[in-house]
Formats: sequence, structure tokens, C-alpha cells
Amino acid sequence: MKLRELAHSRTGDKGNTLNVSVICHDARHYEHLRQTLSADRVKAHLGDVVRGEVVRYELPELAAFNFVLGRALGGGVTRSLALDAHGKSLSSALMDIDV
Repeated sequence: MKLRELAHSRTGDKGNTLNVSVICHDARHYEHLRQTLSADRVKAHLGDVVRGEVVRYELPELAAFNFVLGRALGGGVTRSLALDAHGKSLSSALMDIDV
């Protein structure tokens, strides 16, 4: 099953760092995602787009995770000619991961 069936996502950016939140539709799915959605797995799934470290923060009281992706925006919003300078499409790409 795809992550989008269990959660939704929002993104934000700061320089060349992207913040991707993953929020469970139902808190009952939090533990399953905690076990299967590691920082390493997120980095591997997004491939060469993320050139830095990926850190996962757990927010059990919100049934959510916050992933901070370093060096993920091609130099940053004001320095990149990328079509998706803010990284908004990466949340959709992450929602395609099998969980």
C-alpha cells in the first residue's frame, strides 16, 4: 500500500533545507509508520534529490513525523533555477513510497 493511503503531507523550506511532514489520517497507523518509514528509507526513496542528511522527528501526540532533508533544494529557493524551488512536489513523491 502507498503512504498516501495512511497519511498526508505538507512541506516547507528554509534555504537549501526542506521540511516534509507526514501526518497520519488515523492515529492507529502511527506505530506502523514509525516502524517502516525511517529517515534512511525516505532518503533512498527520494534518490539524488536529497544530497544531505535526512533526520526524522517523531510527534506521537500528533500522529505525525517531521523529516528534515538537507541539501534538497538545488542550492535553495533564491539560488536554484529548479521548477520546484520550494520542494512542494517532493511531498507527492514521498506519498508514493510503499509502506
